[in-house]
Amino acid sequence: MGKIIAIANQKGGVGKTTTSINLAASFAAMQRKVMLIDLDPQGNATVGSGIQKKDVHYAAQHVLCNEVNIKEAVLRSPSGFEVLATNQDLIVAEMQLLQSKERDKRLKAILDAVSTDYDYILIDCPPSLSILTLNALVAANSVLIPIQCEYYALEGLSGLLNTIEQVRANINPDLHIEGLLRTMYDGRNRLAVDVSSQLLEHFPERVYRTVIPRNVRLAEAPSHGIPILHYDEKSQGALAYLALAGEIVRRSDKVLS
Repeated sequence: MGKIIAIANQKGGVGKTTTSINLAASFAAMQRKVMLIDLDPQGNATVGSGIQKKDVHYAAQHVLCNEVNIKEAVLRSPSGFEVLATNQDLIVAEMQLLQSKERDKRLKAILDAVSTDYDYILIDCPPSLSILTLNALVAANSVLIPIQCEYYALEGLSGLLNTIEQVRANINPDLHIEGLLRTMYDGRNRLAVDVSSQLLEHFPERVYRTVIPRNVRLAEAPSHGIPILHYDEKSQGALAYLALAGEIVRRSDKVLS
């Protein structure tokens, strides 16, 4: 069975979508079969994966509303992974979910039917604790939390951890923290260093050794609709996400051994 990882943080601008796209591309480069689910109505993960919106006939909203099977909706990214795309119409699906029975388990039922087809399924969550995020947390095995090392990082993390604990206690007892990822990190910034130290102190077993640096090439890649690995494979950003993928695989292998 493939591992389902929700990439979540209710705070925007922390590198959540960047992480989703580039981790998917890195897993694909390692010959893993990957699906990236864009669950954010902004659709940035869709565009950043090289999927043209004009090519999207069926999207996440159609799948969540049981209008089409997920296998009919998945598209192939030029970077070697599959994408369940989305657009702003997902907001309509979100409203319909709120009025339906088993509204928090819809995505789980969908992914249960296809999880064995993949090594990794990554879910790019919206920057809020919405019904869409709840669906992701109920469907996922684990949560990867990107954190920008700034003043409000720990406060936002506390709220998300409380939500994860509630989901684990009431709906998905197997849900756990995949890891905390420091993003947009600048070691010359004293505040970033201090926040990083606090994360390591409070969550020594959860913080990834890999750090995603603040990198110009990494910031440029989305405007070209390709992951950093295919935009500048020798950049610090590309090497960092490859290292992160390797670290996740090694952690998983260690758990299984």
